[in-house]
Amino acid sequence: MFDHAYGSYMKYAYPADELMPLSCRGRVRGLEPSRGDIDDSLGKFSLTLIDTLDTLVLLNRLEEFEEAVKKTLKDVRLDNDVVVSVFETNIRVLGGLLGAHVMADLLKQRGEKMHWYRDELLHMAKDLGYRLLPAFNTTSGLPYPRVNLRYGVLNPLSRTGTETDTCTACAGTMILEFAALSRLSGDSVFETYARKALDVLWEKRQRDSDLMGTVINIHNGAWVRRDSGVGAGIDSYYEYLMKAYILLGDNMYLERFNTHYSAIMKYISQPPLLLSVHMHNPTVNVRGWMDSLLAFFPGLQVLRGDLKPAIETHEMLYQVTKQHKFLPEAFTSEFRVHWGQHPLRPEFAESTYFLYKATGDPYYLKVGQSIVEKLNAHTRVPCGFAAVQDVRTGIHEDRMDSFFLAEMFKYLYLLFSEKSHLPFDIDDYIFTTEAHLLPVSLSMAEPSCEVNGTDPSLTRKEDLFTYSCPSTQTLFPNNPTYAKTIRDNYKYLTGVGRDSHSSPARYLRVFRVKLVAEVSQLPEEEVVPLIVQLISPPFLGRTVLTAGPAKFGMDLTKQEHGGSIVKSVPYTACAHIENALELQGHIVLALRGGCMFAAKARRLQEAGAIGVIFIDQREGSSSAETPLFQMVGDGEPTQDITVPLVFLFSREGAILTAALQEHCNVDVLLLPKERQLGRGMVSLSCKHQSWPVTHSSLDTWVRVVSPPLHRRQGCCWPLPAPGSWNTGRIRQARPSPPPDPTRVVEHFLPS
Repeated sequence: MFDHAYGSYMKYAYPADELMPLSCRGRVRGLEPSRGDIDDSLGKFSLTLIDTLDTLVLLNRLEEFEEAVKKTLKDVRLDNDVVVSVFETNIRVLGGLLGAHVMADLLKQRGEKMHWYRDELLHMAKDLGYRLLPAFNTTSGLPYPRVNLRYGVLNPLSRTGTETDTCTACAGTMILEFAALSRLSGDSVFETYARKALDVLWEKRQRDSDLMGTVINIHNGAWVRRDSGVGAGIDSYYEYLMKAYILLGDNMYLERFNTHYSAIMKYISQPPLLLSVHMHNPTVNVRGWMDSLLAFFPGLQVLRGDLKPAIETHEMLYQVTKQHKFLPEAFTSEFRVHWGQHPLRPEFAESTYFLYKATGDPYYLKVGQSIVEKLNAHTRVPCGFAAVQDVRTGIHEDRMDSFFLAEMFKYLYLLFSEKSHLPFDIDDYIFTTEAHLLPVSLSMAEPSCEVNGTDPSLTRKEDLFTYSCPSTQTLFPNNPTYAKTIRDNYKYLTGVGRDSHSSPARYLRVFRVKLVAEVSQLPEEEVVPLIVQLISPPFLGRTVLTAGPAKFGMDLTKQEHGGSIVKSVPYTACAHIENALELQGHIVLALRGGCMFAAKARRLQEAGAIGVIFIDQREGSSSAETPLFQMVGDGEPTQDITVPLVFLFSREGAILTAALQEHCNVDVLLLPKERQLGRGMVSLSCKHQSWPVTHSSLDTWVRVVSPPLHRRQGCCWPLPAPGSWNTGRIRQARPSPPPDPTRVVEHFLPS
């Protein structure tokens, strides 16, 4: 499988950053349609190659590794004029270079390969580290989320530096790579800056609950999003506190992790669920769904030695994969799909590997086997492996992220391998969040910056595994069925494989979560399809685009809404709106991605928008192939958002933007699909022209649909503006002389 994926990248995509497995070509930023913030990973630095280097060594592809290192040194440039994500570039590229350097140095010392190597990869890593450092030039010490590889952040040519917010994981997932770079190169500046960012985050925790928010202001340290979980936006912050202790040997990191971990187990962990709560009011769940990134957490719990909840949550995740083939990008607490994408994420395989190594239970080999079989059956294509656009339909997406090669194949290969199969002792290394290998011997190196202590009063009570990793002998003495007894309680969690006569409520009781037990009795909430109907000439209601609703903003099932459309600048609406005067009184088009739907809506509403149409940034998505979903808020109250909001997939959005580009003035209506204007048409005749009308109820009420004339035209009276349509009762007219050309001639409907 690895050879197929890596070989396809090298054959069809290199030196591009990523492989497009359906198109059989490379994805080059600027040459392909933008996918929004997803493209922030791409820096024109052969991302997939660098991310894969140490995987080649682990899989004993030593000849390919040596050749790949030579290609990297010969072809890869790091001084590109491109804006990239600091977080993604750190974990994928800097981590990839460091992991490859460690492997190259190991092979050279053994005298097996790389005789010519003179630390060139480490020099590249140091160069990249200096290119990322300008991101830390903030008053707080928290890094900017993006940096220009050539011009930094505040340079007039950098095209970045206007951002105000970053995610907790983005600021808190630097310490492993930056500290390793400092200790390998002898330059303390990298570890110093990464440690300072962690210090700021620690100081900003909620002191009553010891929880963290998800998004923070990089200048004043104020929390922007206060929802607290262990998934997207915060996941690797917790991971790096634990692993920084293991890699660097500083108790301060472990003390902080243990403090947070106690809070997580008190408020967020509701076995087998991990539900987000409000950091200031942690007894309140802020959403009823979980995202797939939290699948890493059972693996982290294994490192912590807390096996029981790790087994419980992992089993829940496995049951979800049985139901949907893969983990959806987000799923509800009742295990229904919330967001259907699956971009070949490796976190579930990661936790499976850690649980197998901790328990020795062959059950986890069977779980790994199911991952392998589903990847081959549902994602393997002639030119690699393709992401799944929606697990409910199985439609592919032209995408194979670099982490698939960097992480997925490492964890699967290690899961099925004996230690004797490996070219080195895996226990001598720790995995970064991108599964790059850093030697734990770095903990023996002299710290390159001043050590900060943690308030002793915050140190939690020590237990068996406070300062050590778990061992099978300690956890399972003569009890190989321990894990099975825990799993059996969750065997039929999602209903898959359950006796058809059994009651689902019986199995839901194991949650011990009142919220879930109550919700489980309710019927599944259906997504009410909306439409965007183009009503201005030349469309006249004939162009109708299927749209998804939002759980906040104006309720379009009760009140339709209309107006002319204009595009937001910037298109993502994640920064200051530059064309606020232009969009006042209009329905605004905004691209999905970069920040939350609610944040965009608030910003556009404040600028004067009377509605927002969000357009999917994922190329090729459409309502015909992907089920609709409801947009949700950001964990904060959304009562302040009163404008109507709808969501279009990219193909429908392309129709709308093309119409705006061609005709400049385009009027639309936003309304439920079932009340689409023009359905069940009758005619009002005017000389030789016919204008369609439609029933608005089951009696004789009708509605004039088009054209929305703003002046008298021929014999037709002007119609009201969109959004203020009038209704009236029509009746049969008696035969009469030819009509006065200044009056409307009525066709007839039964009374």
